[in-house]
Formats: sequence, C-alpha cells, structure tokens
Amino acid sequence: MQISASADLQRLVTDALVAQGFLYEGAQSFVTPRRLTLAIHGLPAKGQDLREERKGPRVGAPQAAIDGFLKSAGLTSIDQAQIQSDPKKGDSYVASTLKPGRPTTEVLAEIIPAIIKTFPWPKSMRWGKDSAAGASLRWVRPLRSILCTFASAHEEPEVIRFEVGGIASGTVTYGHRFMSDGQPIRVKRLEDYLAKLEAAKVMADHERRKQLILHEARQLCFAQGLELVEDEALASEVAGLVEWPVPLMGSFEEAFLAVPQEAIRLTIRANQKCFVVSDPATGKLANRFIATANVEAKDGGKLIIAGNGRVIRARLADARFFWETDQKVRLETRAEKLKTTRFHEKLGTQYERVERIAALAQEIAPLVGADPALAHKAAMLAKADLATEMVGEFPELQGLMGRYYAGLEGHEPEVCAAIEEHYKPQGPSDRVPSNPVSIAVALADKLDTLVGFWAIDEKPTGSKDPYALRRAALGVIAIMLKNKFDFYPRGIFENHVQRIKPEWAAENSYPAWAHIADDFQRFFEERLKVQLRDNGERHDLVDAVLRLGSSEISLLQVYRRLAPLSAFLKTQDGENLLAGYKRAAKILDAEERRDGGLPYLDTVDGSLLGEPAEQALNRALEDAGKIVSEAMTQQAYTKAMQAMAQLRQPVDAFFHAVQVNDPNPKLRLNRLRLLAQLCNLTKHVADFSRVAG
Repeated sequence: MQISASADLQRLVTDALVAQGFLYEGAQSFVTPRRLTLAIHGLPAKGQDLREERKGPRVGAPQAAIDGFLKSAGLTSIDQAQIQSDPKKGDSYVASTLKPGRPTTEVLAEIIPAIIKTFPWPKSMRWGKDSAAGASLRWVRPLRSILCTFASAHEEPEVIRFEVGGIASGTVTYGHRFMSDGQPIRVKRLEDYLAKLEAAKVMADHERRKQLILHEARQLCFAQGLELVEDEALASEVAGLVEWPVPLMGSFEEAFLAVPQEAIRLTIRANQKCFVVSDPATGKLANRFIATANVEAKDGGKLIIAGNGRVIRARLADARFFWETDQKVRLETRAEKLKTTRFHEKLGTQYERVERIAALAQEIAPLVGADPALAHKAAMLAKADLATEMVGEFPELQGLMGRYYAGLEGHEPEVCAAIEEHYKPQGPSDRVPSNPVSIAVALADKLDTLVGFWAIDEKPTGSKDPYALRRAALGVIAIMLKNKFDFYPRGIFENHVQRIKPEWAAENSYPAWAHIADDFQRFFEERLKVQLRDNGERHDLVDAVLRLGSSEISLLQVYRRLAPLSAFLKTQDGENLLAGYKRAAKILDAEERRDGGLPYLDTVDGSLLGEPAEQALNRALEDAGKIVSEAMTQQAYTKAMQAMAQLRQPVDAFFHAVQVNDPNPKLRLNRLRLLAQLCNLTKHVADFSRVAG
C-alpha cells in the first residue's frame, strides 16, 4: 500500500495543480512506514491566467435570457460578447473572460486538505474529526502531523495553512520512533527535510532502503562464505517495515535442513519476513537467516536475532512434524479423502474432478507423445497432496509436496514431475511443462476447469473472473504453442462436457448446448488473440486467420499460418496481391448489390474468356488453387504463400487490360465469377478483408 499511496499522492496533487493552470518542472515522492512525502519542483508563485468561454443564448433570444447570460458571465453589455456561428444551430452569443491566475499558496491550501480527506486507501480507519464538517477522518493510520511549505525561486519558504482532522499544517516533523530524541524537527525545504531526517535515523527513500538491505545482507553472507538467496519482493516488503534498516544474521539447527528447502524458505519468509541463505559449495540452503531490524541495538542485535530465531525454530519444528507425518500415509490413500472435499456445488467433489481429469489426460496423452497409463496415474495422484498437513499449512506448496511424496513412494519420475507441473504455467513468466506426461495432465486439469465452469454458466464477465478462467485458458495456449499441440476448443468441449453433464450426451439435447460450445470456441480465440498480440503479432493478421472459421482448424494451425502470411504480405508480390484482392472485393460487393445480392459462385466459362489477360488469370488461379489446397492440407504454409505470390502478375495484368463491367452481360458475369474465384482462393490462407492496407 505504501508504494501505491506514494504514486497516488503525486498523481492527485499534480493533476489538481495542472487543472488550476499550474505548470511545474518535476515531482518526487517518498514513503516510509510512518510518513508519506511529496516534493514538487519549479512551481510558480501564481498560476497562469485562464481564458474561459461561456456560451450564451442565440442571437435574437428574449431579453430575459440575454440579461441572465450577462449576469452569469460578468458582462455589463451584450456588445462585450462575441457572436459564434453554427451552420446547424445558427448564431449565438459567447462570453470570453480572462481569469487571473491565483496565488500558489491559496490553491495548495484548498487542494491538499481535499486530497487528504478523500485519499484512496484500499484499507483505512476512522480517526480524528474534521472540524469543518464534523465527520471523522479516514486514513490508513492515525495522522500525527502535517508538514507543508512553499517557496518560489530563492524566496524564504512559508507555511501553507490549513487543518485536517484537528491537525494544523506547519513546518514540524519527527524522527525515528526509538533512535531519535523525540523532539520536533523544523524544516523548510526538501534538502533540509531529507538531511534532518537522516540525522534522526530515518531514511526517507524506499528504494534506497531496499538496496541497502540487499547490499548489507549480501555482505553478511559473504563474510561467512555463503550466498544470499535473492528475493526482490521480500526486500521491497521489508523496506516498507523499517525506517532505518539494520540487517542481522542468525542461525538455526542443521537438523531442520532435512525438511524440503521450499518449505524452509516459505516458513522463514512468510512468518518472519527473513531472507534465507545458501551454501555456494552445494547450492543448498544453509542453516542461516537474515533478519532486518529497525534499530541499531546496543548489544549489536543479539536479542533481536535471538527472538527471531526462537520463532523460526518453532515454525521449522512444525514444518518438520508435517513433513514426517505426511510420509506415513501414501498418496493413493490421501486421494481417497478427496471424496469428502467439495470442489464446487455444481461440479461435485475434488475426487470426482480428479476422475474426470484422469480420463481426459489419458485421451490427450497419445496426442502429446505421453504414455496414457502414466498420464492417468499422475492425474489420479495430482491433487492428493491437498489432503496433507504440509499443504494444509502452506497452500503455496501444492503440487511440489506431492512430487516429493511421490518420489519417496517410488513412483515413476514422469509421474512425480507431472504432479508438480500440472499447475503450470500460472502466469506469463511461469515455466511451461515440456515433459509429455506433465503436458497431458496440465492440459486436462485446466480444460476440465474451463469446460466445467462453462457448462454451469459461470464464465468470466467483464473484469470479473473469480475462478481465474482467463489464466487457465492462457495456460492451455502457452502449452499448445510451446509443445506444438493441435488443439480444437470446440471438440474438447463437446467431448468432455459429457463427463460433467451426462444428460447432455443424448443426441436430442445437442441443440440445447451447441451455443455454449460455440461460445467456448470464441473464448479461446479471444485469448489466443491476446497472447499473440502480446507476442508482437499484428492484430489484423490474427483476425484474418481466425475469421476463416477456426472450428475446422486447430489454434496451433492459426499460429503457424501467421509467420508465413506476415512475411508474404511484406513482399512486393504480397502488397500488390492484397491491393488486387481489395479491388476485386470492392467490385464484387458493388455488383452484388446491383444484381440483388446474388453471389458469383458458379464456374467460370472458359469459352467466354476472350482477352489474353483474363485467360492468363484463369490459368494462374487453377494452377495456384491446386497447389494452395494441397499445401494447406499438408500445413505447408510457406509453400502456399509462394503459390499465392505467382498470382501477382496476372492479377495486375487483368485489371490493366480487362474491363470487368463489359456491356455484354455474359462477359460481365463471367469476369465477376473470375474475380470471385480470386477472392475465394485467398480464403484458403486468410480473410484478406481483415488485413489492413
């Protein structure tokens, strides 16, 4: 909340100043656990003069309307107004007035209290009283003091006077709660403020505190021949807990290192906000930790480290107990316990879901080169660790602990890996499974979730996605793209939904859910667009390929068509053929409307092709059509584009030499059919009407 509050304060104040006609050179914000600071540089002594225009009644309006306009605009005569012409509404009066810029101190005294009273804290508490309104102030913690000064260039700073929650603004702040003398600190300018706070053991810059924590922690580790396990997120969090960071090293018993390293790290990080340390010789964790104190203790931090150590040992003892207890019950037995765990009211228990995932994983396995039996086994064990003590205490370790326990029980390495990896990827930066068994189970897990929530009509709406279905779909797409898995969303839905809703399996009920399958297909198409656009693909080309009717082609084929299509359209042949297509499509659209909407789908009559250019185009279309059709069937997309490139010259020659709208209606119709063949041929590759250019 500190970092966002710092950004919010800067944004709210600067936006309010700009709205009042104030320009500034720059702004800096600082934040600590006890103070929120903003410094704005280069503010003038007063704001810019603003010219305001007020629109009045029409010329010739009743005198009462004109008098009201003059009074509101501050004019004494209608001659002081201007006349503005509007072709639709006619002439009307406009008053243009110059509003002098206000003193900066006066404006600041208005906008800052208003911002404090309405500050967008995600969580806040009621405290104090607003003397003007009598309402309590909402702030993240009780407000203790407000320091607010202003000075234009080289002038002595003055206090911006206002009051919020019974606290009057002034020039006073306070130093560190424990390491300063507690006396008021009077400051005037930013440099004065930062220097005096530093002397009072307060480091105002969050990023500086963070970097100091990391640097000192690394130095402590280096002195012991160890390495800090880097954790930027933890460093940022700890920097928000202290105003004067003092990293200290502590230790715990080596026996605790028998616990999985991930559990040790999570225990120490989550419960004590401490860093863990590794031994560079082995790459494994060492029995050390780094705590960050908020004081320079007289005993060198011995009591602080001792206190942290006691808590860490207790937490690690719990983790070791969970680790040892969990090993006494096999995963197969724990999986049975999922029969009493409800996944969702309309989707059954966790165990019923596991059975569906296992069946789907077994079906997917041959498609990704996995052993169906291993995929089924891994899926049946994948959720078993949800019933373990360790995952009950640390949900973040789900999957990982299952892998550990499966390994100890002697299960196949592929099964162990799949138990952990079936949750992946959980975000754009997460690792994508590459082991075939892991791929099968990961796809089955995500697809069961998606099909299930679609079947019960709990799909995402707007910005709401409580079951993270968009993330699940992007995970499926990431696995598909990396591992070249042909994926047909509609087909998956139609097959798997019958496990979730068996009553839909009856043929006569198909129309009742066919539209849901279509919607499922469109959802994946939209997610694919998002993914490909994030990867730098042109959005119009993505639309052009998807518009072909992607229920008949896999999403992987959509992806594979993009690179050859993009490369083709960058060539001179591609650019000219696209222009030729658009010209042909425009002619066909106009003539279809003229002919009552009849499409020109019949075969071209070769006997009516009298012009050499139209004969050449017809031959080129026949030749290219055979090659393109065969190439697209073989997914040889580059070959298809090369065949399309051969159309450029005959298309250019046709438009140069042939009159499409010939006076002879038979010749006209035949030539329109020839253009329709050109447009239809391009649709084997992409919908060129969606391509920009």
